[in-house]
Amino acid sequence: MPTHPEREVRIPTGEDHLLGDLVRPAGSNALVLFAHGSGSGRHSARNRRVAARLHDSGLGTLLFDLLTATEQETDLHTRQHRFDIALLTRRLQEATDWALHELQAPPPVIGYFGASTGSAAALVAAARLGDRIGAVVSRGGRPDLAGPAALEAVTAPTLLIVGEADHEVLALNQASMDRMRCHRSLALVPHATHLFEEPGTLDVAADHAAAWFSRHLAWAEQHV
Repeated sequence: MPTHPEREVRIPTGEDHLLGDLVRPAGSNALVLFAHGSGSGRHSARNRRVAARLHDSGLGTLLFDLLTATEQETDLHTRQHRFDIALLTRRLQEATDWALHELQAPPPVIGYFGASTGSAAALVAAARLGDRIGAVVSRGGRPDLAGPAALEAVTAPTLLIVGEADHEVLALNQASMDRMRCHRSLALVPHATHLFEEPGTLDVAADHAAAWFSRHLAWAEQHV
């Protein structure tokens, strides 16, 4: 399996920083920022597996911690930050600004991949940033937590990937999609539950994500 060089980056946030792992395959100008779910981080095995599939499609990725080291320690005991959509959204926007200013010549075409509560943050940030975001993918996400106003304001093509057996989250995603006005689609992964732990289901989700980003980020790049 081909590998791609990865480097650790530091993304400023106030007087602190967020740690991230950046991969940019040769010749790629597309960069997918990952917004992980509650209680997770840049080392998430599921997100890294999806990222590897994106690399194989020539897409760059930035997996980063949405919380500082101090916040992570607090959240481990109190869980006070993992459902703070406003905070997670702000961190995703800071990472986006960092990528657009630091990764020049030319600046990357940005996509968002969100999981669980990170999906809500991705959609709110996409609503705020408009055409600066080329595509959004949500895996087992909670788009409902973005709120009706943000859902209606998203303009980036959005794919919602949900496990067929994840009934409650599926209903929430269907209701959220009905509120959205952008180009959007719902991909059901057969036999999958919320965490896509069933054999082969995460690979199917990753294939859906890679196809969506490849199509829509390439289009966005041509229209910059």
